[in-house]
Amino acid sequence: MSEEIHETPSTTPNFQTELAAQLAELMPEVIADGKVDVEKLKELLDGDAADSSERFGLFWPGKRRALRAAQEPTTATLRPDFENSKDWDTTKNVFIEGDNLEVLKILQKHYHAKIKMIYIDPPYNTGKDFVYPDNYKEGLDTYLEWTRQVNEEGKKLSTNADTEGRYHSNWLNMMYPRLKLARNLLTDDGVVMISIDETEQAHLKKVCDEVFGESNFVTQVTTIVKTEGRRYGFFAKSHEYFLVYAKSEAATQLNEISIEGKTFKYSDHHGGFNLRELRNQNAKAFNSTNRPNLRYPFYVDANSADKDGLMAVSVDSKYSDIVEAIVVDGLESVWRWGREKARAEERELAARRGSDGVIRIFQKVRRITEAPKTVWFGKELISNKGTQEVDALFGRKVFDFPKPVELIKQMVAIGTDPDSLVLDFFSGSATTAHAVMQLNSEDGGSRKHIQVQLPEPVDATSEAGKAGFKTIADVARQRVHLSGEKVKAAFESQLGVRSEPLDIGYRSYSLVDTNFTKWKQSSDVDLNKLEQHLLDLRESSSADDGLPDDLLSEILLKQGYSLTEQIAPVEVAGLNLRAVGDGIVLAYLNEHVKPTLDQLRAVVDEDPARLIVLEDAFQGDDQLKTNLAQLCKSKGIELWTA
Repeated sequence: MSEEIHETPSTTPNFQTELAAQLAELMPEVIADGKVDVEKLKELLDGDAADSSERFGLFWPGKRRALRAAQEPTTATLRPDFENSKDWDTTKNVFIEGDNLEVLKILQKHYHAKIKMIYIDPPYNTGKDFVYPDNYKEGLDTYLEWTRQVNEEGKKLSTNADTEGRYHSNWLNMMYPRLKLARNLLTDDGVVMISIDETEQAHLKKVCDEVFGESNFVTQVTTIVKTEGRRYGFFAKSHEYFLVYAKSEAATQLNEISIEGKTFKYSDHHGGFNLRELRNQNAKAFNSTNRPNLRYPFYVDANSADKDGLMAVSVDSKYSDIVEAIVVDGLESVWRWGREKARAEERELAARRGSDGVIRIFQKVRRITEAPKTVWFGKELISNKGTQEVDALFGRKVFDFPKPVELIKQMVAIGTDPDSLVLDFFSGSATTAHAVMQLNSEDGGSRKHIQVQLPEPVDATSEAGKAGFKTIADVARQRVHLSGEKVKAAFESQLGVRSEPLDIGYRSYSLVDTNFTKWKQSSDVDLNKLEQHLLDLRESSSADDGLPDDLLSEILLKQGYSLTEQIAPVEVAGLNLRAVGDGIVLAYLNEHVKPTLDQLRAVVDEDPARLIVLEDAFQGDDQLKTNLAQLCKSKGIELWTA
């Protein structure tokens, strides 16, 4: 019967175990007695293996431990915070309050290879406090203690003064595991952009070379942040950097930036445009083998050629000439757009016959662009501009050194498509969220964003503290709200012609420990406490204060669903359930009311693809559980317990 009932995992994936499993599948001969035979692996790699006595790379104290911190699974989850959210039922944006190391682990299940762009502005190593827990041995426990969610021992701040012997190592130990986890989230053609100053720029470059691969380094951009400079020693510092890395440089195609003052070569009744071939130019990385949904025929009206030789195009077979993406080096090319997008944007496509007689499909590009340069400067990009923007939103100074919106907006414009997902796990004042919403309002895009911010306490005597903000996360959430309203008001006329409303909302979540009781006791625990813990485990698998929405959020995350699933309460045969999507998933999470077999039969008759039932809801009735499993099997429904 166990094969007919799926059990929700209690933790995030174990990355060490999964890596070993991948090795076993690729090279089964390196697995001996359930373990990886490292010597056998070296033997198979032969000339490809480096001489271990002379290795090239960046090494520092604590690196191995930092790697383990990324690999270790967590029981943590995210609790929905309805009160601090905006447009919960419709938004696709997310704000998460919590330690980003744990949050990145939680995001691995659903968001693996789904995020097109990651931008982060991590704490610069200035010798001041790291506002991140300094002990990752226990992961979530340290965070909960730091935020006083466990006890009143106080917050842990790790001061990283430059007089310490491991000044650079401490910063690298903070960054390394986060970058390892972040890479997993990028799409195949995704990019990461990281702001940094000269203190750690060289070390960050080496770490990124290791994590993302030296061949996937795209560029380093210098940004002028203070035109008059600020004197440090013999020179006045006026710049910072951001590094750009691709998940796979071969698969990545970054966008050019708009420029003013140039003219278009072509025009139609919708305005001027230039042409860009719709075929993906990188057939080696994108072809019919790995992107079969992007290879389909176009139909061209060869009799409709205008003075420039441009012909009408359709995805539907209403014209006679059929055009396929050409074959390159034996590989069938694919289009950059999917079939539905091409159908919806048909007026933005045109065909033209080349000098070789081959008809090609083109996109009408209605903006003049050029490749972005590696030095950025302008009054909209200096640091003071970011401060002025936040001060104007809040009416007072609530955040130090925020990045300017235009700076992040340019990065997002270069690194994303109109429907991309953007992640910032060092959110700060949430400039990235502001930039995404503003860019969407300007170019009609529907990009989504995920913000992650530690609840760093603000000084009660500061302007932010006087305004009632307790943490930087509180400031960031309010920034998302205020900037969304400002963007909506500023672009009201353009927003009226959008095919879908501009999303200025966000679902708010907070990092917490699991809602389900877990075995976790030290070997020296008092016997009376151990006995009570065993009784608690027997009596309930879910925490007493676990609300249905909290339980469902954790279950969905651990089963691989997103943070923006549509969830609604439904009643079936007297049982209160939660429906996910259009009822594709039904969940019964009330451990206090045992359902009858007739009630469960009625739930099964709703024909969901998946049914989730809290283990405690059966109240020890194995026969009821078995009968439900048989009912689900007869209907082809996946039964999951938690």
